[in-house]
Amino acid sequence: MDFLRDLAQGFVKNWPFSALVALGTLTATRFAIAFSSVFLQTFILPGTSLKKFGAKKDAWTVVTGASDGIGKEFALQLASHGFNVLLVARTTSLLNAVGEEIEAKYGVRTAVHTIDFAAADERAYEALKGEVDALDIGVLVNNVGKSHPYPAYLVDTPVAEMEDIVKINVGATLRVTHAVLPGMIQRNRGLVLNIGSFAGAIPSPMLATYSGTKAFLATFTSALAEEVRAHNIVVEHVNTYFVVSKLSKIRRASALVPQPKAYVRAVLGKIGLACGAENGGRPGTSTPFWSHSLMEYVLNALGLPSLYIWYTHQLHKDIRRRALKKAAKTQ
Repeated sequence: MDFLRDLAQGFVKNWPFSALVALGTLTATRFAIAFSSVFLQTFILPGTSLKKFGAKKDAWTVVTGASDGIGKEFALQLASHGFNVLLVARTTSLLNAVGEEIEAKYGVRTAVHTIDFAAADERAYEALKGEVDALDIGVLVNNVGKSHPYPAYLVDTPVAEMEDIVKINVGATLRVTHAVLPGMIQRNRGLVLNIGSFAGAIPSPMLATYSGTKAFLATFTSALAEEVRAHNIVVEHVNTYFVVSKLSKIRRASALVPQPKAYVRAVLGKIGLACGAENGGRPGTSTPFWSHSLMEYVLNALGLPSLYIWYTHQLHKDIRRRALKKAAKTQ
């Protein structure tokens, strides 16, 4: 009893110090729990099995922007899991080549649908809807996207360029999802992957239109995921840093910039896990590739959004300067 009394008296006498110790302990504990969760999700825990969405049960996947890069890799890997594949893009010859490769490697069925999302009208979307209505679709990958050719201030960006980016990144995602979702609801299962970008999480000066469209994807996904949760449909916004592709214009892989094969394998292996987005405050977002995951975790833990925006602005000014200098040499 004397010990407890002395302890209580000591706490009252030194309460400011004791409060700081308690606060520090609580903060350290929260940090340890958060980091452990991100580490487990990124490196240890498996994601939801694709069998839940119809793999090896004659179900189909729809992949937009499927003619090359990340989209083509999604088509290949989903086929390897036993999905038939509907390939969607604007160039028929490239889609046919991908379809032939898939059928030769994996023995599943493929179909192609040609559509230019920048120019698509109501008739074009109705044609696409007619095709997907006839299929048992288990997975939709909204991968098609467009960015600016190089960083530019909004006032210097052609109106046609801005409109194309919005039509492709926002309009196509809305219309394709709207076409596919009724069948998923009827079958009471489905997976929708919306391929996003760090530019949506960190406002990116000189890529303002592209950045805004990618921010749309995160909010859209969170809202839609709640709408269809009762129908056993998973809607996931996949937050992505750079990947080797035509869109990123990066040709060499590194720890932070994976090849499409490694990136897509991470996405499909971590369905349903937030990974680095665990503490990002965006329900339905996942950052599954390991280095992207750790990067997002650190950025969220540090805060400082104004610093990230300023740094991105300086980076894009330098990229624009070098792009213009290169263009001048080729003229």
